[in-house]
Amino acid sequence: MFTQFYNESIRRIVIGFGSLFNDIRVVRKNADGTTKETIRIPLSYGPKEKFIRRIKETSSISDDSKVITLPQIGFDITGIVYDPARKTNKLRKRKADTTDGLTYSYNYNEVPYNITFGLYAFTRNHDDNLQIIEQILPYFTPEFIVSLKINSINDKIDVPITLNGVSTIEEYEGDFDTRRNITSSLDFTAKTYVYGPAKTGKIILQSEVDIFGDSDKFYDPVTGTHDLRIGITGGYTGDGYTAGNQIYGEYYYES
Repeated sequence: MFTQFYNESIRRIVIGFGSLFNDIRVVRKNADGTTKETIRIPLSYGPKEKFIRRIKETSSISDDSKVITLPQIGFDITGIVYDPARKTNKLRKRKADTTDGLTYSYNYNEVPYNITFGLYAFTRNHDDNLQIIEQILPYFTPEFIVSLKINSINDKIDVPITLNGVSTIEEYEGDFDTRRNITSSLDFTAKTYVYGPAKTGKIILQSEVDIFGDSDKFYDPVTGTHDLRIGITGGYTGDGYTAGNQIYGEYYYES
């Protein structure tokens, strides 16, 4: 029943989600309004607790330096839940032709899952924190759609990513020399799909149909078959059908 396959369905949505936030920048200005510096904020994958631990840890280089510098953005998967509201017929197939023209690839209907993400913005001051949030919120109303290519069969899948909420916590413990840490957490839900293994089938190149009548008056004793004529509705003559408007089929036998 179970065979090895890997469509990278979950991996691709993780990459697609992270790529939305890999070019966020913070601008710091002088008192006269001129730009002092522009910082492109690093983005990495990991749980929130890992970043907090690394922010608090002292670097081995010196006591004054930290393991990571702020501002910093991180994200991770917080949950994967089946979504029965988006379930469709599981026997439906999605197909794609192969290069040889004689076979095709297919897989059965995708399975809907909701993947929740947590995005964390770590800063030392409120202005940096607000700049990060303001560069994210306008694009989610409350959802933003990304297009993913899973494989040759599912080459363009639209996945809506919904922003569920934002919360900000200011952590300030210890003496006045302790660095302040402001953390904003944004919760997202990606309504994506997980795909089964790809299979191969042959393309139908030829078909034969035998049609039999229900009455002996359509039977041809010479050929031993019944006759089916396709014609145009209209007046009937001994030679066939006159012009009309609608196409129809009727058994017909010439005596």
